[in-house]
Amino acid sequence: MTFLFYIFAAIAVIGGIGVVVYKNPVSSAFAMILSFLGLAAIFIQLDAYLVGILQILVYAGAIMVLFLFIIMLMDVKEEEGKTFKFGAIVGAVLVVGGFTGALVKVLMESKIGNETIPALAEGGKSDVHEIGELLFSTYWFPIQIIGVLLLVATVGVILLSRKELK
Repeated sequence: MTFLFYIFAAIAVIGGIGVVVYKNPVSSAFAMILSFLGLAAIFIQLDAYLVGILQILVYAGAIMVLFLFIIMLMDVKEEEGKTFKFGAIVGAVLVVGGFTGALVKVLMESKIGNETIPALAEGGKSDVHEIGELLFSTYWFPIQIIGVLLLVATVGVILLSRKELK
């Protein structure tokens, strides 16, 4: 299982690097799909089947179709010719180095073992029940707000990308 974790983690990291490195937004979107699939495989490996399947259906499916639709509406030819400035590259390397250092510190201090989930070991509720209960009670309003924000962003991109008729 550890070997598979490293393979899927590498797929997710390579996809994330591809999102940042590719200049073409469509290629970046496909790299993000690769990253989402690697992350979904890690969730499934952790026995969080619902979260893994939702990662594939919602993010790699619906959200990425929306992203690709919006990218196709935009004029991407102007963005492809731009180059990165030296300061931006140095800043990116510093941020990645800081996050890597923080990750190494957390992994060194944490205890990683084969422990069972306490709620399931004691006969508690499954992750599907817990997530459903939280989504439809505590987090109902924030999820509705996020949906409206996505709708507004999509309409905004469509309006901004419209061509003037002469």
